[in-house]
Amino acid sequence: MSFANLGLSDALLRAVADQGYTEPTPIQAKAIPAVLSGGDLLAGAQTGTGKTAGFVLPMLQRLSTTPPGRHGGARKPLRALILTPTRELAVQVEASVRAYGKHLSLSSTIAIGGVGLQPQAKQLRRGVDILVATPGRLLDHQEQRNVDLAHVEIFVLDEADRMLDMGFIHDIRRLFRLLPQRRQNLLFSATFSPDIRQLAEAMLDRPATIEVAPRNATVEMIDQLVHPVARDRKRELLSSLIDRHDWRQVLVFTRTKHGADKLARQLSDDGFGALALHGNKSQSVRSQTLGAFKSRRLRVLVATDIAARGIDIDELPHVVNFDLPNVPEDYVHRIGRTGRAGSSGQAVSLVCADEHGFLRDIERLIKKAIPRQAIEGFASDEPARLPTTVHRRGGPAPAAKPRSHAARPRGQPQDRRHDRGGDVRHSTQRRTSGGAATASAGRVR
Repeated sequence: MSFANLGLSDALLRAVADQGYTEPTPIQAKAIPAVLSGGDLLAGAQTGTGKTAGFVLPMLQRLSTTPPGRHGGARKPLRALILTPTRELAVQVEASVRAYGKHLSLSSTIAIGGVGLQPQAKQLRRGVDILVATPGRLLDHQEQRNVDLAHVEIFVLDEADRMLDMGFIHDIRRLFRLLPQRRQNLLFSATFSPDIRQLAEAMLDRPATIEVAPRNATVEMIDQLVHPVARDRKRELLSSLIDRHDWRQVLVFTRTKHGADKLARQLSDDGFGALALHGNKSQSVRSQTLGAFKSRRLRVLVATDIAARGIDIDELPHVVNFDLPNVPEDYVHRIGRTGRAGSSGQAVSLVCADEHGFLRDIERLIKKAIPRQAIEGFASDEPARLPTTVHRRGGPAPAAKPRSHAARPRGQPQDRRHDRGGDVRHSTQRRTSGGAATASAGRVR
């Protein structure tokens, strides 16, 4: 099948060709006709499957071929709203809107936190056809009457499962009440948990349902591997792997912001260009860091789970779990940064003794055992005094200092309130016994 068989206009087909694409991915082949039909849609797709084009292309088609409805305002009515959980994903989606809409006369803009409110307000008051936003900043604009949602024809909730995990259900419900009752709703989610099903029932009207990957399945093109290692030797092993295999572009995940900053400094000391990316960084720093990594000017990006979704890097070869996530689903999203769009990739997890419970939960979720490979000199049952093969520029790397605090017991939830893509207000998160996330009203700006 080609894009030409999906009913897209010549202007959109030219834009797709300009991006170098010829054949739609499975989610695109199913979602584009469904959206073009005008009905609601519940779509399940893992990261890296091309889902953004699956809703952006038919949205552009519908808006460009249908005149806006009658409205009494002086400014251009907002016709389509795309809501994303993180700033990075919003930036990526709006870039796709501009790229695919380059031959159309539709306008778009973005509303996210971490940058000035007034430039966004000025653009919104002039009027745009399509707005991509994070929940908190959108509500800020609505409260200041910078945006009118009364004429939205198409509403997209992207990565809805992440929205719920991050505690945005109250903001989403507030936004629902501001939208017109007659609209097309598109809900995209990596998983179809009971909470997502409940949200879909409240949001969607007799939706078509499509799912192109088994629930929580990992991408087959990803080579997954576990290296057992003592906790206080993880950094040495990571440096050894980067050096020994000459990894030129690697995304490393840590559990905390402090851990990301510390590891980035240590890797830089070992002679590898490394920077940290997390919620405490300003939006300008985050954008610059991500840009340097995408362009391969930065060799190692050390990130918290803020980067697990919404970062689209062509042919990223290596993802490393320096710390295993305590939420198994986050493992799937993390490693989904590699092995995208048919490319192969490698996901390596450095697992110490107190993370074996997390590893079992992950393997239970993905329904497969991840191969173990002990590295000589670093295996977790070997004494820490063994020599390493890591070498800094100018000599061997010293062993990392043992952590002074006790490891968190298995199952104890981590506090991720400040790793959610932006400033978060009065938010707490817990897991119910069934695994569903419940939270008070967190807000990404």
